[in-house]
Amino acid sequence: MIPEIGHFALVLALLVGIAQASVPLIGARRNDPRLMGVAESTALAQFGFVAAAFAALTACYVRSDFSVLTVFENSHSAMPLIYKFTSVWGNHEGSMLLWVLILTLFGALVAAFGRNMPESFKATVLAVQAWIAVAFYLFILLTSNPFLRLAPAPFEGRDLNPILQDLGLAVHPPMLYLGYVGLSITFSFAMAALIEGRINAAWARWVRPWTLAAWMCLTLGIAMGSYWAYYTLGWGGWWFWDPVENASLMPWLAATALLHSLVVMEKREALKVWSILLAILAFSLSLIGTFLVRSGVLTSVHAFASDPMRGVFILAILVLFIGGALALFAWRAPLLKQGGLFAPVSREGALVLNNLLLTTACATVFVGTLYPLALEALTGDKISVGAPFFNLTFAPLFIPLLVAVPFGPLLAWKRADLPGVTQRLLGAFVVALLGIAATLAIEGHPVLPALVVGLALFVMAGALIDIAERIGTFRVPLATMAARARGLPRSNWGTALAHFGLGVVLLGIVGETQWGAERIVSMKPSDRVTLRHYDFSFDGTVPRSGSNYRDLVSRFTVRRDGEVLGTMQPAKRTFLSRNSSTSQAALMARGFSQLYVSLGDVSPDGSIVVRIYHKPMVLMIWLGAVIMFAGGAFSLSDRRLRVGAPRPARSAAAMQPAE
Repeated sequence: MIPEIGHFALVLALLVGIAQASVPLIGARRNDPRLMGVAESTALAQFGFVAAAFAALTACYVRSDFSVLTVFENSHSAMPLIYKFTSVWGNHEGSMLLWVLILTLFGALVAAFGRNMPESFKATVLAVQAWIAVAFYLFILLTSNPFLRLAPAPFEGRDLNPILQDLGLAVHPPMLYLGYVGLSITFSFAMAALIEGRINAAWARWVRPWTLAAWMCLTLGIAMGSYWAYYTLGWGGWWFWDPVENASLMPWLAATALLHSLVVMEKREALKVWSILLAILAFSLSLIGTFLVRSGVLTSVHAFASDPMRGVFILAILVLFIGGALALFAWRAPLLKQGGLFAPVSREGALVLNNLLLTTACATVFVGTLYPLALEALTGDKISVGAPFFNLTFAPLFIPLLVAVPFGPLLAWKRADLPGVTQRLLGAFVVALLGIAATLAIEGHPVLPALVVGLALFVMAGALIDIAERIGTFRVPLATMAARARGLPRSNWGTALAHFGLGVVLLGIVGETQWGAERIVSMKPSDRVTLRHYDFSFDGTVPRSGSNYRDLVSRFTVRRDGEVLGTMQPAKRTFLSRNSSTSQAALMARGFSQLYVSLGDVSPDGSIVVRIYHKPMVLMIWLGAVIMFAGGAFSLSDRRLRVGAPRPARSAAAMQPAE
């Protein structure tokens, strides 16, 4: 009965979505408040119905109801409870239900908190959001129904993909989807602006918090996925330029450019065309990522589906929404009035440069990801575009962007004094030079990694100098500095944190890629191997059983200069129901660095292939991402950026100076 309730709730959500997609638009055209008011109630109802469907599917997994096809294919009665929950979205059908749940969540949030927008504009935004939802309801119900029954019901399930039986799956996909799908509301704002002709600073203020929230979730989701791949796949890498990884990076780049455009549009009513186009492209790239994962055109550990019908359906959605949006943009964009003028050397100019570099980098990733697919579709030839291509094309675009990052916040609007800003960044230059000198003194050649370390330190020091300049460090008394720091808008703190986090990520990347060490050896019990002053003693293997798997655990004692640091216990895990194995890596943190041990195949003579890595500063990659997320959270907590929460006027009494 529970699956039928979930299916019925989805059908009701479709019907409510159709009403939300049409009635408010009619009301907006007729200026009828009653028809426009339908948007709020239907958005909330639609979310309620999808939440009920999602709860029903979750109940099927928790109860191990193998009469439901997707539960049979992706669960097992012996699985731990946490993995029964994560199995809900660890497959194509369930993940698409999560997709529309988050889509309707954003619509419900706009309905509940978007009270500072004109009624007609809000109705149009929610109507566009409903059209997206209707398309995906039809996709789910016609091609990916998660509530299909099996008769007779099997006694046991096939189990979840072993690679996905990990705690990282509990957080990574929902967080990534909050970013992916969250950009849909930005797209809806852009479409509503084009339909209504309402593209001004107020529009930028309305859309910026939603874009920032989606960007934060996408940042953390990508970082979590990177860490999951790092310790789960056993390869020791954190980024592989996998096409599905690229599919999440592209909308992140577009959303980052959009956030900077919205700042200019809000302050100066400039970059209107940029802002609208980037809002369209960010969600369009999310849809393309959805197509790549679910169409069957890719073979990846991230990919779910291989049904051609699903691919054709999603391709039709792509053509409809991306093609329609770009057509509407081409029609309305020439009517946009030019905003405030500015000199090339200004904060606006720096943000335009930022957008040019980010969008060019995004285009590079787009071409490198889709060109092999297009070539195979047109000619049948198969080629591989891997890390060498992306490293050689992406890095030269990102390096000048990072050089410009510390300058942007210090430049004045309209026209800036570049020599003056350079002088204010003198301390950051000194820090960068000291970092380069120290790196060369410790590591020697080559020079390029040392320059990248200097660049990372320059970005981090520039973020600190931005705050120091705003609060008057060393120029005013300490009490005044503290008062200015307390009064500084949280968005300024957030910007500095995000930029500082970017520098931390860069330090982690150069440390792991340039100074990491690796050994692959075949070891027997009592064997020892040394890597970077660390001794690894193989103490033997022991079996261990879990609820639905068996482990062959290897124990390594780790020493440095004769002192025992601890033990590392990597394992080979065999899932009996699927008769497949995974490698469970063992990690040991040493400051921001890590020791990493994973197991290969066991030889007939009892020896086992062992991969041992030393990864300097690797944890800084994910620490930097967390700092960037925190920066976004600081900015989002600024009252000026929260939808429906304008800054209250100060009372006359409060404005009187203290006696």
